[in-house]
Amino acid sequence: MNLKELLNPQQYEAATYLDGHLRIIAGAGSGKTRVVTYRIAYLIENVGIAPRNILAITFTNKAANEMKERVEHILGEEAYGTTICTIHSLCVRVLRRHASLLGYPHNFIIMDEEDQKSLMKKLFKNNNVSDKGITIKSMIHYISACKTNLITPEKATNLASLPAEKVKAKIYLEYENYTKEHAMMDFDDLLLNTLCLFQDHTEVVELWSHRYQYVHVDEFQDVGEIEYRLIKYFGKASIVCVVGDPDQTIYSFRGSDVNYILNFDQDYENVKTVFLNQNYRSTKTILDVSNNLIRRNKHRLEKDLFTDHEAGDKVVHYSAVSEAAEAEYIANTIMNLENEDGVNFKDIAILYRANYLSRPIEQVLIQKGIPYKIFGGLKFFNRKEIKDALSYIRLLVDNDDLAFERIANVPTRGVGAKTLENIQACALRHGLNEYEALCFYMDEINLTGKAKKGLKALINSMENARLSDKAPEQIFEDLLRSVGYIEMLTKDHEESRIDNIMELKNSIATYMQEHPDTANFESYLQDIALYTTQDEETDEDYVSLMSIHMAKGLEFSYVFVAGLSENIFPSIHAMEDNHESGLEEERRLAYVAFTRAKKRLYLTDSQGYSYVSQSPKVTSRFVQELGTKLVENAGRPSAFKTDHYVKVHESADEQIGDNKEENWKVGDLVVHDVFGKGVIVAVKGNYVDVAFSVPHGMKTLMSRHKALKRLHS
Repeated sequence: MNLKELLNPQQYEAATYLDGHLRIIAGAGSGKTRVVTYRIAYLIENVGIAPRNILAITFTNKAANEMKERVEHILGEEAYGTTICTIHSLCVRVLRRHASLLGYPHNFIIMDEEDQKSLMKKLFKNNNVSDKGITIKSMIHYISACKTNLITPEKATNLASLPAEKVKAKIYLEYENYTKEHAMMDFDDLLLNTLCLFQDHTEVVELWSHRYQYVHVDEFQDVGEIEYRLIKYFGKASIVCVVGDPDQTIYSFRGSDVNYILNFDQDYENVKTVFLNQNYRSTKTILDVSNNLIRRNKHRLEKDLFTDHEAGDKVVHYSAVSEAAEAEYIANTIMNLENEDGVNFKDIAILYRANYLSRPIEQVLIQKGIPYKIFGGLKFFNRKEIKDALSYIRLLVDNDDLAFERIANVPTRGVGAKTLENIQACALRHGLNEYEALCFYMDEINLTGKAKKGLKALINSMENARLSDKAPEQIFEDLLRSVGYIEMLTKDHEESRIDNIMELKNSIATYMQEHPDTANFESYLQDIALYTTQDEETDEDYVSLMSIHMAKGLEFSYVFVAGLSENIFPSIHAMEDNHESGLEEERRLAYVAFTRAKKRLYLTDSQGYSYVSQSPKVTSRFVQELGTKLVENAGRPSAFKTDHYVKVHESADEQIGDNKEENWKVGDLVVHDVFGKGVIVAVKGNYVDVAFSVPHGMKTLMSRHKALKRLHS
């Protein structure tokens, strides 16, 4: 095996360096899996290390299997015995041998997602908790988040202040008690219990740390505190080689910390760093714009990717007049690629920052008969909250029984199966639909006090909506707020579901604007019936739609990145807590998206108003950060210029600015750069409430923000 012929100089250095710990900074498409594979092969074949003394940790089963297959392809039977697995799988090996030290039997049960759901249903029932108020999924996520952040049930109880939080903490405690009593461990427990084992039993650490002479960790930029501490234990007596790219750290919401790879040379002694900068995936143009973008981040290790590939086509940035026009451009371009260039649909991907952005794209793809598949989520109109919201509209339009049955207890109103049966029986007796029976014969139905109160409030909300003379999209939002649906999602921290609801509102508004002669809910429901009754596409050749997080590690010849509007991408939610670090992670996410493309990269955004970000749309700063020479701008530029509102790579203080205005009073007239003229209706310390004209309405703003100025008559 002549590695010098198989690898480039940097790859060769990384594969053969054995004099100390090694950090491989592997840029996108630089062949990192190839390097780790040949490094393992080199250790076995050239150095003579026994396979059983080599460990490679990955973070997905797919990556582990791929690496195993590659090593075995190179070495054949000689590779047998090498430990290549996920960190969860490695922890299971440890626990199967030493679980008794923690009070578990060796044959403890590993819970999968279905086991967790079943247990959660049992605990909800025991505590009389409705899954309409706190969903099973959100409860499982809450427990996982607590464990990831090393928060015990006792600490969670002490931290809980709101009633819903106290309920969650109580269920968390019961969940832990139940799993321990029944010798069960979920996936988080596999890591946490192994960590506890290592912390309390030095003899176990000695056994496992001396088993391996060489430890390799793939995707090291994605490790969190628990994984990092485990790796420290496993590699205590070994040479540790970590592989990753700080510019692709995009999972901080799961606990990933970019500092572990950035500071690896400070935490370990005698560390060599090798940069893999040669990209084998993308054209020179795609790499150059991606380098221009990520170079804006301050918190990174400096590197620039290069390639021997040709320059290729310019990156296309298309600015559309509306979301529908943006989707139309994407679909038409895909059809041209297929018809004129002979491109297969499977070579095309459409990526987006958040799942709600798929809605207008899906509608156009269906209209044009372009096969597609959503990865990592449901198609837009199949999502639970969208079906719930449409059921409210159907009930509003024609008192539909199926719609009523779906939302009667969403949010929870004390309406169970028995109560629904009573309502249905009453409807049959009087020859009415269920909603009408409830309206006219409520006293005849055997209702509990809670159910009667909740259903009266539902009827009141529905009838107020029917009497409203507001625009349909506003009636829709008002209705969901009035019945408590938005409040339910807010309490449960379901931000992505709220974003989907706001995108449905946008869908309604768009339909009404485009169909002024039939601008009503009934016509809208008929129009979207096409999108809610589509059969699942089974054709192997399809366009892939997915969030950028789902796309990591993948590559496509042609990539569209949609929804590149400020406050959407970069996401306003991601920047709320810590603007600078949040913005840098968003920029890393854009870098990941752009470097998925092999041949052509298309960036799109649209104009108009975003009900998700609650602001007019301007093109994302990330488009401007690419430079002008390598980007071809098309479509109709927005009247709003990004640099009027966002200074590229400025600090939070610079963005806020200082309008030098003081002593605001109720009644003062103001003008805002985005929202126009308004009047101050309340002054709250450093913030003011301002009433603007439709469609902006009431806004709470920083009183000294540079965008807000006093209007002098």
